[in-house]
Amino acid sequence: LFDFIAQCVTQFLAETNSPEANSEQCLPLGFVFPFTCQQTQLDKAELLSWSKGFNCSGVVGKDVVELLQAAIDKHAGPDKEGEASGGGGWFKSRKSSQSAPSQSRHVEVVALMNDTVGTMMTCSMEGRACEVGMVADKGSNCCFMAEAYLVETADETSGRMCVNTEWGCFGDDGALNDLCTPYDQAVDEESSNPGEKRFEKMVGTLYLGEIVRHVLIALTAEKAMFTGTDAAVLKEKGVFTMQHLLEIVNNEDRITEVKRILEALGLQPSERDCGRMQQICRAVLGRAATLHATGLAAILSYMCQTRDLESLMVNVGVEGELFAGYPRFEEILMSVSRLLAPECMATILASRDGSGRGAAMVTAVALRLAAQRRAVNEVLAPLRLSRDDLVKVQALMRQEMDLGLGKETNPSASVRMLPTYVTHTPDGTEKGDFLALDLGGTNFRVLVVRITAEGITMASEIYVIPVGIMQGSGEELFDHIIDCIIDFQTKQNLVAQMLPLGFTFSFPCQQVGLDKALLLTWTKGFSASGCVGQDVVQLLRDAAKRKRHLGMQVVALVNDTVGTMMACGYDDPKCEIGLIVGTGTNACYMEEMKNVGTVEGDQGRMCINMEWGAFGDNGCLDHLFTHFDQVVDETTINPGKQRFEKLISGMYLGEIVRQILVVMTEKELLFQGKPCPKLQTKDIFKTKFLSTIE
Repeated sequence: LFDFIAQCVTQFLAETNSPEANSEQCLPLGFVFPFTCQQTQLDKAELLSWSKGFNCSGVVGKDVVELLQAAIDKHAGPDKEGEASGGGGWFKSRKSSQSAPSQSRHVEVVALMNDTVGTMMTCSMEGRACEVGMVADKGSNCCFMAEAYLVETADETSGRMCVNTEWGCFGDDGALNDLCTPYDQAVDEESSNPGEKRFEKMVGTLYLGEIVRHVLIALTAEKAMFTGTDAAVLKEKGVFTMQHLLEIVNNEDRITEVKRILEALGLQPSERDCGRMQQICRAVLGRAATLHATGLAAILSYMCQTRDLESLMVNVGVEGELFAGYPRFEEILMSVSRLLAPECMATILASRDGSGRGAAMVTAVALRLAAQRRAVNEVLAPLRLSRDDLVKVQALMRQEMDLGLGKETNPSASVRMLPTYVTHTPDGTEKGDFLALDLGGTNFRVLVVRITAEGITMASEIYVIPVGIMQGSGEELFDHIIDCIIDFQTKQNLVAQMLPLGFTFSFPCQQVGLDKALLLTWTKGFSASGCVGQDVVQLLRDAAKRKRHLGMQVVALVNDTVGTMMACGYDDPKCEIGLIVGTGTNACYMEEMKNVGTVEGDQGRMCINMEWGAFGDNGCLDHLFTHFDQVVDETTINPGKQRFEKLISGMYLGEIVRQILVVMTEKELLFQGKPCPKLQTKDIFKTKFLSTIE
């Protein structure tokens, strides 16, 4: 079969004498294959079953696109090229392209579709959106645009996707047994696929003539027709065609024409026989049209319901022998579908060569989308990291860790490996009430934590730090923090108590004691003056004195990574690493003291705050930075710093995406090629949108 198709394609191309015959460019081919397939890609579809009298071996369960492409390649082989293409040289196989790099295969199957999809696509090209395609031909089928999230067999979840219903198989499970007549049963049993495509065998033009033949056989046996005449011709399968039926119901000179047709088939009808013949044909054709309308009504009501609409207006593209040849088909289709789905208003659009033109359109769309995908992939390529890239980053991180731990090399390391003076993780015996501050972004938390034998309970409140205070003076920032602490303690009735306070301060510090840490640099949008190089614990204490607040005692300052590790360590003593992936990013871990050259002593372990957000500030990661990363870095308040953090943390991801969107919009890959000035607004694309979309 596929060799025959390939030969026909070869012959057609040779006879057209098209200019493309001398071109080395690939000629894309769209393949309309109106049989039941499991389609997993536009160019990949496995045949599930034959119908319409086809029963070729070795195809069911195979990828029909692959079979056709293989046949085309075979006929394009070097030994058959002249013969297959009539000397035109249209096909060049994979084998020939490998041996001669300058040559390429000229025909490539890029899209496979059902004829219903082609019909829908053809009708969509007239400036009117068409969302349903129906074929009422030798076979019968319908497709429609469904909400993608409802198509559980596909990965796509956004927008809409065309679904090929394959409604010809409707009833194969026995659901239509009460509608099937003895004539339908006889037609099914004589078909090449008994028990399959039961709906299609009731409505497809390939079978309508056979249904009429079996009705005539039954009436002749009951002596209701053709009495006293030879009706042996009725035993011949296929004697009545769809064309006969249409001529019988459509002719103005009814009796005369019917008699002529029946006599031509070898029958000797009476005038009464001719009248009954018309009645039979109208009944069979009318039932076929009514069942098509019923299926359409089911689809329309489903579309309306799944879109949460009170009413639906939709265009329906229709094509096929029954639609084109039976004048009452459209009338029945409209009236019955409106009767069964009154909330839906369908406009019928006649498709012109949906299989041919539709295939070309889908192929053209496929090529356009493929070109867009290539362009998108080209934009995103710098963001894709190979395993070798990751191994290199891992090695560089280890190298910077070693430099940061060394006493002599620490000042030049981008990963500072700061000692925290936390030498033990919790063992579960800790008890008491504690205050906690958590400062690491535009919001900060004040907490009271109660640790008892029964577990940990806490109350907390989130306070906002205005941008003006984040980027104002240090006194304003720490005064604001103390005001928030006083407010929290008042609300919790803790003003009269002197509680130990732990201060989680998520910025790079040189810690010289558990309660003494010098701020090295601000990050995450903070730039309060008078703080860098100062002891942040003392800055907090000074603010408490200015506010005359004595209800707290700062006992420890820790990084948020240390707090994360300690919190998990209370439940699992084996926890020795803390990782933060939030507004910023950082990690800490328990290191052997003998490896920590920046602190005296070599016994036991100490928690090291890596401050890996600054990894790459010395240029070691320049090969990974994309154009988007560079633009984002240049627009921050600390260009050239915290380069690793700006690649991966929540504060910057939205901006990286915005820069990518800007470039894709400039390349007309988004928003239908239209400009989008809103994208020029900094920080408009919040990082939380990424999580929602993902």
